[in-house]
Amino acid sequence: MGESETSFDIDHVKHSVGGIGGHAFRRLTHVSMAAIPLAYYTRGDDIAGYFSVGPDELVSYVFLMILVIEAVRLRFGIVIVGQREYESKQISALAWGAFAVCLTLLITDMEPFSSGTGIKSGIYGIPLIFGLTFVDPLMGEIKRQKQDMRLAIITGLAVSFVIWVGCSFWLGTPLWVCILLAPLTVLGELPRVKYIDDNATMILFPLAALLLLSPFL
Repeated sequence: MGESETSFDIDHVKHSVGGIGGHAFRRLTHVSMAAIPLAYYTRGDDIAGYFSVGPDELVSYVFLMILVIEAVRLRFGIVIVGQREYESKQISALAWGAFAVCLTLLITDMEPFSSGTGIKSGIYGIPLIFGLTFVDPLMGEIKRQKQDMRLAIITGLAVSFVIWVGCSFWLGTPLWVCILLAPLTVLGELPRVKYIDDNATMILFPLAALLLLSPFL
């Protein structure tokens, strides 16, 4: 995720604010984000209606709010429970994840990605976001505890295919799209770059491929 990470994420607990409790809170927050697409695709209109805006406007407002909070956090070098010490000086994993999730919700609400009504309108958004919320913490824990990148990749691929193919049966996501995009979720976990977190790339890689495939959908 950042330059302070080791190859196997060994130091994540040590460098997390709050120690092991903060690390657990970070993981729990990660997994709980799976509720976001479910709420958006089933209750998005109702939730946005409380604020007298459309669902897409609400998504943009939420991200802009997160962006402002992140700017203030960086200005004063603040880190909260679960965040890592190096995030006091760079954009946090949470902000990167929020950007990728919001972008996914906005894009998959457009043609030709939106299909059906209710939960079935999330045929692409749900597997994209589920890949981040479930595959990332699983791979991270394997790398941290087992220090085995190969095992992390194999397990991540297995879970990613379960998510994508499962969504094919559950939501009707085209199976050929699932087969092509599932590995890209895991690929997004692998780069080690300074300024962009894998919370973004694990979504942006398959999302970019989905955009390139849009003429065939």
